[in-house]
Amino acid sequence: MHDLHSHRSAVEAPRVLKFHAPEIVFGQDSLVEVAHAALRLGAQRPMVVTDAGLIETGWVAQLTLLLDEQGLAPTTWNGLTPNPKDVEIEAGHQIYQESGCDVLIAIGGGSVMDAAKGIAVLAGNGGSILDYEGVDRATRPIPPLVMVPTTSGTGADVSQFCIVTDTARSTKITILGRALVPDITVIDPRLLTTMPEWLNAATGLDALTHGIEAFVSLGHNQLTDHHALRAVTMVTSHLARTMDEPSDMTARTSMAQASLEAGLAFTNAILGATHAMSHQVGGLLDLPHGVINGVLLPHVIRFNAAADPLPYVAIAMSLGLPEGRGSAEEAAQAVAARVEELARQVGVPKGLREIGVSDTDIDVLATNALRDACMSTNPRQASHDEMAALFRIAL
Repeated sequence: MHDLHSHRSAVEAPRVLKFHAPEIVFGQDSLVEVAHAALRLGAQRPMVVTDAGLIETGWVAQLTLLLDEQGLAPTTWNGLTPNPKDVEIEAGHQIYQESGCDVLIAIGGGSVMDAAKGIAVLAGNGGSILDYEGVDRATRPIPPLVMVPTTSGTGADVSQFCIVTDTARSTKITILGRALVPDITVIDPRLLTTMPEWLNAATGLDALTHGIEAFVSLGHNQLTDHHALRAVTMVTSHLARTMDEPSDMTARTSMAQASLEAGLAFTNAILGATHAMSHQVGGLLDLPHGVINGVLLPHVIRFNAAADPLPYVAIAMSLGLPEGRGSAEEAAQAVAARVEELARQVGVPKGLREIGVSDTDIDVLATNALRDACMSTNPRQASHDEMAALFRIAL
């Protein structure tokens, strides 16, 4: 693995690196820190963004009580669905304005955290959320963001990404910018124990995809590589255990750390074709993002490795795969097989057809995937025909 890193750095021109990250509070029982975090950011009337499922778990009530105890007057809003929609974010922004809120606290999974980021963009910049598709389009300051993740995988609590469903076009847009990196993330592994099993599997595979795509990304660097590799190793070692024993706090804490490290890797190295493709399928069919990633990732690994298998050697070595000591091609194929094995183990379907994609969708999916910001850092470029073929292989 050391030799591979030497090779990668030797063939790449030196460049100035930037590493974006929020303040991170990590550990069991750290939920109590959220109110102090909000106060440090100047909160008086924070908006708590969440969803109906989280309210049922009791975590939102605990958080609200902690905010009340610190003299804060929170407004709670939960008017969103999975894969947050443009219209929902605009409705949330209206509540934010009407309530005179000042800081956003998101407690939930990736959809909740993306919705909070979307509301923050509108609070600072106005207009429609779709106006901000692309990189650094929101130019005015946004309200402070505190994130409290309740799933282990999306990385939205540390990332500069905001993914929104464009309801008119049935696709997902990517809003990307340094301003979207939250101010503070509070990661309490206890909050992961109430995830439904399917969501645990989906978000775990999302973290795995973040780690692998960040490591092979054209935007990778020595500050992201170790986070990416560690996340890949931790997910493959601990995700299945959290499925079998949901209350095992050692495994939960490891998955919380894997999600965090994968998030730190991909927000700085960006991603690749798996995410570019997954965003389109998710926008079209409103399906769980991590499940789609679990279906697509092995196919994308093989596609990228056909052009350059070398980066997958370090991943194979970190996973302890014996093929890591063979040829680079063998190592890459073994990584793809290991990902497939884990996806089957946690119940992900074998192909896109099983989740509702049909042959007639492929042309539009391929067109939109090639426009996705994540394709810019995929290690292998793709033509429209190659992208369509990749979707067909994944059916």
